[in-house]
Amino acid sequence: MSFAVLLDRRDGIAVITLNRPERANVLDLELSAALIAAVEAVAEDATVRALLLRAEGRHFCGGGDIGDFVRSRDDIGTLLDTHIPPLHRAIERLAGLPIPVVSALNGPVGGGGIGLALCADIVLAAESMKLRGGYSAIGLTPDVGASWFLARRVGVARAKEIFFTNEPLSAQRCLDWGVVSAVWPDAELGARAAALVASLARGATGALGRTKRLVDTAPLHSLAEHLNHEHCAMVASGRTADAVEGVTAFAEKRPPVFGRKPS
Repeated sequence: MSFAVLLDRRDGIAVITLNRPERANVLDLELSAALIAAVEAVAEDATVRALLLRAEGRHFCGGGDIGDFVRSRDDIGTLLDTHIPPLHRAIERLAGLPIPVVSALNGPVGGGGIGLALCADIVLAAESMKLRGGYSAIGLTPDVGASWFLARRVGVARAKEIFFTNEPLSAQRCLDWGVVSAVWPDAELGARAAALVASLARGATGALGRTKRLVDTAPLHSLAEHLNHEHCAMVASGRTADAVEGVTAFAEKRPPVFGRKPS
């Protein structure tokens, strides 16, 4: 795996780190390929119970590589047509992982970095974090799920405002608008994110995965359909060792110790 992206797995936790700080962790061809490989490795590893997505340096992710666009300016469309599909498959797989995914935004995020940041289930941000659309400023449109994830978090009107005006949003504004779940001082973000992921990794992985799917798919179903999905998920959960342990631990007034593999 390229050093552009680092993957660490231990104690049921996977950490994917964007590792091109000198280039603002832009989604160039090398970093994208490494990210795709890391996501595939996590998706195939049944021992992983929670995932943290983070970045080195002052930026989380600056989006696409403008240098690539300049070098291909006579046919930018062909470059994008080649580059986007595998990256989109990786984002879809990352968002659909049946485990909790947390992103820790250590600094500015823009363009395709928005989709990468917001595909997580829980998004934490440092006080120095800023979000900027950026696409229309260079005559392009959103990719990497940026428009889908942002619209789901802030609503259609505000998503349009962000992408139309390209005005940067501060971390506090992102918190107020629901883009992120929490904002921490820069020096605390890493520890807070690590503690949250460790807590989630100790949880009932199967139940968390079923809950994630229920919440993610709720807008696709009628109430009657969704109630049926809840019924099926609850019965499936109730037949697991994790449910037995959870109920027993509650009755015995002690912390539960859930299984190391998804139920």
